[in-house]
Amino acid sequence: MAELDLLSTPHNVQISEVTCDSFRIAWEMAHEDTSRVTHYFIDLRRKEGGELNRFKHRDVPTKLVAKAVPLPMAVRGHWFLSPRTDYCVAVQTAIRQPDGDYQVSEWSQVVEFCTGDYAMEHLQQLLDKAQATAGRLLKFSVFYRNQHPEYFHYVRSQCGGAMLPSFKDNSGSHGSPINGKLRGVFLSCNTEFDTGLPPKDSPYGPLHFEIAAERLLNPSANIYFADFYCMYTAYHYVVLVLAPAGSEGDCFCKSRLPLLDLTNNPFLTYTPGEESVFCHASDVILEVLFTEPMCLEQGSLTQISGHHQLMSLSTANAKKDPSCKVCNISVGR
Repeated sequence: MAELDLLSTPHNVQISEVTCDSFRIAWEMAHEDTSRVTHYFIDLRRKEGGELNRFKHRDVPTKLVAKAVPLPMAVRGHWFLSPRTDYCVAVQTAIRQPDGDYQVSEWSQVVEFCTGDYAMEHLQQLLDKAQATAGRLLKFSVFYRNQHPEYFHYVRSQCGGAMLPSFKDNSGSHGSPINGKLRGVFLSCNTEFDTGLPPKDSPYGPLHFEIAAERLLNPSANIYFADFYCMYTAYHYVVLVLAPAGSEGDCFCKSRLPLLDLTNNPFLTYTPGEESVFCHASDVILEVLFTEPMCLEQGSLTQISGHHQLMSLSTANAKKDPSCKVCNISVGR
């Protein structure tokens, strides 16, 4: 039997329409190969340590074998892709032989790309799960922030007495659009069941700043859902963004996060009246990111104690539990 003509090596591999869990891929090959190629082999791996992947031998089946279709080809659901993750991909073309074996080309060059953030549809899935966990609403009257004395000394001496917004860290869901991109000042509002007041202990520091709820939570503000996660514990965290309408933070959130009804949502509400009523969810720990600077003179600063007893509650850059069935969705963690 005459030796088969060799397949050309795919080249000019292009990645497009990248989401948190899918992408489209295309490449070029010799014109004469287009009509005779029956399958594509695609090898996709996470980029590790900045080194290129070492793909399998050219005659060993790769991770994905797909029937040849017009390019670009959509790749979704074949791997559990993670959001915001660097990947390397290479392709082979192949012709299936009558005996079931494949004639294959050489591997293409390796192409790198990064997956995206959660889209609105993914955040809606997270929101639906969070709503089922939130519990009944409890009244509260102040937002608060606990920190070490060094932090407040810096605020007074270097920031003109204002707590300045800083970038959200990478804690929680890896795909949350605010991680590393949205600036804000983190506040809490959860209260103790027996007193209805903020806890007297904190994992963040022994100085307690509090500000009246009506200064931040009012009709001139918008509230957005940003994340729902846990850290290998029984309790869960909900991250909300509170942004004055029309502010830079508000503009950032509009196209990226689900907007909540200020007076009717399961997490944080404002009910207007002669004496406005403010409520928070009872069965989750709320983390509220306020997107504007906050002057210390707008509130009060007091001492609390026992913060060292609760260090396990600190969430700085904490990783989400990828096995939790309560707070994970079908796309990458």
